[in-house]
Amino acid sequence: MQNDPQRGWNRREFVSASALIALALGVPAAAVSLTRLESEEAPSDAQRLMMKEVSQLVIPRLATPGAGDVGAGDFAILALAHGLDGSRSPLKDPAAYARFARNDGSIRHVAWLEKELDGRTGGSFLKAPAAQRLAAVKAVDAEAFASRESESPWKAIKGLILTGYYTSEVGGAQELRYEPVPGRFDPDLPLTPDFRAISNDWTAVDFG
Repeated sequence: MQNDPQRGWNRREFVSASALIALALGVPAAAVSLTRLESEEAPSDAQRLMMKEVSQLVIPRLATPGAGDVGAGDFAILALAHGLDGSRSPLKDPAAYARFARNDGSIRHVAWLEKELDGRTGGSFLKAPAAQRLAAVKAVDAEAFASRESESPWKAIKGLILTGYYTSEVGGAQELRYEPVPGRFDPDLPLTPDFRAISNDWTAVDFG
C-alpha cells in the first residue's frame, strides 16, 4: 500500500534509496534513516514540503508520477545530509554561502534553497502561486548552470532529486524501461516518440 508521499516513501522506495546511500557511504542500509539524522541536519516540516514541491517541478507528473510524488525530495535531504555525490565537500569559496556553512566548509543545501526560493517569491515559496514557484526554480536552475565553474548548491540538489527519482520503482521501471535480460546488440535503432531509455543500461544513463 502506498504511503502519503508527504509523510515518506513506501517500503520498496525507501529500501531502494537507503541501499543506494549505504553503498555510497559504506554503511549498513539499516543505519540510514531520515528520522535518525543529527538534530542540526534534520529538516523542518516546511523544508520537507518545499523539497517535495521543488522535486515535482523538476520532474512533474505526466504519464507517470512526478519526483515529488515518489519521495525524491526526502531522498535528496537524506543524501545531502550524508554527503552523497560529494555534497559534504568543502566549497572553494565558502564565504559566498557563509550563512549556511558548516564548520568543515560544506554548506547546508536545504536551508540555502529555502532562503533562496523564499526570497524570489516574496517571502514564502510554499504560499506563492504555482507559476511564481516554477519561475523561481527555473531562475535558480538557469543561474546555476550558466557556468561550469559555478559552485551553486542547486547543482547537487537537482542531481540528487534526479537520482532519487530514477532509482525509485516508478522512475526505474515505469518512466524508464527495465530489461532484466538484455536482447541482441543492434548498433542502429529507430528513435520513435514512445522510446524510453533502459534503466539498467548504466552506460546510457546520466543523472548529471
